This record gives sequence, C-alpha cells and structure tokens, in this order.
Amino acid sequence: MNVAYHLRQLGLRAAPVSAVGKDTLGDELLRRVSGGGLETGLIRVRDDKQTGLVRVTLKDGSPSYEIVEDVAWDWIEPHQSEMIRSASALVFGSLAQRSAHNRKELGRLRQLCPGTLTVFDVNLRAPFDSAQLVWSLAESVDVIKLNDDEARRLLAHDFSTDQLERAARQLSDRTKCPRICITAGAEGAGLLADTHWTWVASRPIQVKDTIGAGDSFLAALVHGLLSELPPEETLSRACRLAEFVASSDGATPPYNVSPSGDIFGE
Repeated sequence: MNVAYHLRQLGLRAAPVSAVGKDTLGDELLRRVSGGGLETGLIRVRDDKQTGLVRVTLKDGSPSYEIVEDVAWDWIEPHQSEMIRSASALVFGSLAQRSAHNRKELGRLRQLCPGTLTVFDVNLRAPFDSAQLVWSLAESVDVIKLNDDEARRLLAHDFSTDQLERAARQLSDRTKCPRICITAGAEGAGLLADTHWTWVASRPIQVKDTIGAGDSFLAALVHGLLSELPPEETLSRACRLAEFVASSDGATPPYNVSPSGDIFGE
C-alpha cells in the first residue's frame, strides 16, 4: 500500500493487490487506501479470514513483533481486470509469499500481465526470512531491490559499503537479474543496471520516523525506470524522497513533486 501511495504521488496510476477481512480493521484499511487516492478494486474482502495485523510486545522497553499468520493477505486471489492486463509494472515483496497459496497466485498474476516490469522487493522479516524462498522468487524478475543487511544475509558474508558493487554483481550473476538496487540507509544507494554501477550518497537529515522510507524509495525507483530516466537521476530522486519520508511523521506524508523531482511537503 505504501509503494502504491508514493507511485500515485509521483503521477502514476497504482493499486495494491491484496485482501482484507470483513471486519473493522478491513473497513479502516479500505478507507485509508481510498483516502490516499488509490483504487481498491484489486483488494478482496474475505469473510472467512481476519484482516492482517502485527502484535507488538514490550519487554523492558524493547519491542518484539508477531506478524499474525493465516490472515486475509495470506489468501490473496487476483482476478482479471483491465488494470492488471495493461500494467506497466508489477511490484511484489517476499513477506506476502510466506504462504504457498500466495506463491501460486503470484505466478498466476504474472501470467495475466506478461511483458510488465517485474520488481521484487526483498523483505527479510523473522521468522519469514528464508533465503531459499528469496532465491526462488528472484528467478525471472527484472529488478531486485534490497538493503545492505539483506544482501549480506543472502550472500552469507560480511562486507563494507564500498564493496556493495561487488555484492550487486554477485547477486546479479546468481539470479540472472539485470538490475540490482541495494540501499544502505544513511550511506546512500547503488544501482547495477545492465552491468553499469551507479552510486548516490544520502544527505544528512533529522530522522523522525523511518517507517515507509524504503517503500517510498522503491516507488521512486520504479517511477524512474518506467520513465527511462538516467540511473543517477533515478537514484537521486529515490534517495531524496526516502529522506523526506524519514524526516516526516508516518509512512505516507502528503507532498507534491515538481517536474524536476523536487519535493514540497504540504
């Protein structure tokens, strides 16, 4: 939903493909999706499953999380629609593929929109952080986006920021994916695109809330690729948007974007 929101802010038509329960949380989520200017037609409402939620427990001030299983978004059922058939890009993450049902439905969804730009967002969230699953999902995609810690875990060795290019090339060699984007938080981000490596450094900001910053980065990355912007401009716009979101409250703050990519908060 966050990625779709930022794609919409960047001027693209976007809709999340998901499922909610027929309950209060589901009603609220649909209201927020619609309020963000997004279409809700690809979100199924299920009366047999509850809306997904995360239980947070604090112990001595430190939080632990339980991402509740067997909820509505574990049972996504995409249906044929004009929007799916004409899609320019399909973005999916690994967390939603924790269920065998969703993995099967993702394959069916990809068949419904052949030729689209397929973007895989790696989300290693314990206990749903199987490296084997990530490697299998990375097959036959056009773009892989992940952070530096996720790259270290997948490649099973430690490396510094100045070795990210080598890591991206290793990931590309193993997955046969031509475009690998690795973010490195406050350091910046790099993009390997058809063997050419581009790096853009982050700018210092006062962080308020990092939730959603990675999603906004991904949206700007997808926008840049679809718009065929130069890699450096694409990365720069993605970094600037992520910095704006991290320095704002919430994952989807209101803002406007100029044709040159400048961001103006409302």
